[in-house]
Amino acid sequence: MPADLAVIGLGHLGLPLAQAATAAGIATIGYDTDARAVAELRAGRPPVDGSLTAAELRRMLATGFRATGDPAELGRVRTAVICAPTPLAANQGLDLTAVGEAARHLATRLRPRTTVVLESTAYPGTTEEFLRPILEEGSGLRAGRDFHLAYSPSRVDPGNRNHGYANIPKVIGGLTPACTEAAAAFYGRVTERVVRARGPREAETVKVLETNYRHVNMALVNEMAVYCNDIGVDLWDVVRCAETKPFGFQAFRPGPGVGGHGVPIDPNYHSYKSRSLGCPLRMVEIAREVNGRMPRYVIQRCATLLNEHGKSARGARVLLLGVTYKPDVGDEQNSPAREIGTRLLELGAQLSFHDPYVAHWRVLDQPVPRADSLYEAAAEADLTVLLQHHRTYDLQGLAVKAQLLLDTRGASPAGTAYRL
Repeated sequence: MPADLAVIGLGHLGLPLAQAATAAGIATIGYDTDARAVAELRAGRPPVDGSLTAAELRRMLATGFRATGDPAELGRVRTAVICAPTPLAANQGLDLTAVGEAARHLATRLRPRTTVVLESTAYPGTTEEFLRPILEEGSGLRAGRDFHLAYSPSRVDPGNRNHGYANIPKVIGGLTPACTEAAAAFYGRVTERVVRARGPREAETVKVLETNYRHVNMALVNEMAVYCNDIGVDLWDVVRCAETKPFGFQAFRPGPGVGGHGVPIDPNYHSYKSRSLGCPLRMVEIAREVNGRMPRYVIQRCATLLNEHGKSARGARVLLLGVTYKPDVGDEQNSPAREIGTRLLELGAQLSFHDPYVAHWRVLDQPVPRADSLYEAAAEADLTVLLQHHRTYDLQGLAVKAQLLLDTRGASPAGTAYRL
């Protein structure tokens, strides 16, 4: 049966959209070039990152969702949304390779009056200057005349119990007013509110602002954590008090580093252009540096705590709790845990880990032993480090059992652990 929607890219961006569309009664296919991922979804096995539960996938399949690796099916839909990953490249710019590949697969099957939307993280100008030429050249059609083209920044927040796809406002910027309205008509079926931007560049820049806002504020509070530790001030109490201000302040809390798929974006890095804009976002560059130093700071605190208790990092048994980038999900993308684990191994520590969402974990291409009994492992370890606060962790109980507990999330009761 022909589908109304094709979601291209079945990762952390595409699957939530496919789930929301299927729940809204939209006939949906999911396209991906990863044959193994497609086979797993078709067999009812959800992704290991926890972005979709087995029950949720069963409901999607039962209501008609199909995962496919056949590009011919892309030519039978009314709307195609590209959700390909755009990781950081070696030059710290966004790697648009997967977006280009998705666009080429779609272009040769693109039909007139189809609505194409890009949701991948992108620079201002990507939709018009990178995506549009690929689609037009491969299809022989013209964007804005023969098919609709728009950008809509993804706002998914895995594990968030209050904000799901349906109740998060969707920003849309089309190449023409008609393109915007075509995209709005689609998203109006899956979300409660649609916000129209002036155009795709404005919508793309919304993503730049939102992502960088998070990183800059996290960098500020991470710097405050180091400063407050140096002067003997409880930062967590400072934040608790500061967030009572009803205006001009939003609370952010420090951590061992910044992970996840939302990378800091500096528009000065245009990987598909030869020229530099000459206007780097200095705040973003500094935020990247500050947040990038946090794993090393955690190692420094670990070594200091062990030394204060008459132990050396070399040979110390260190238990890491929570190796995912976000609480209550199994996604390890860019988690600071791997760098922290690497540095501990390089110092000669004996490493083990526990995470309710991760069965196997490797550092420096070596398997790290997983603690089966959490409390026994904490009691035996010279140092236990909480890197991610999953809801299943009883931190008061862990604080009692652990010889030393370093809490990088400020989640343990006051006075029961050393905090970042």
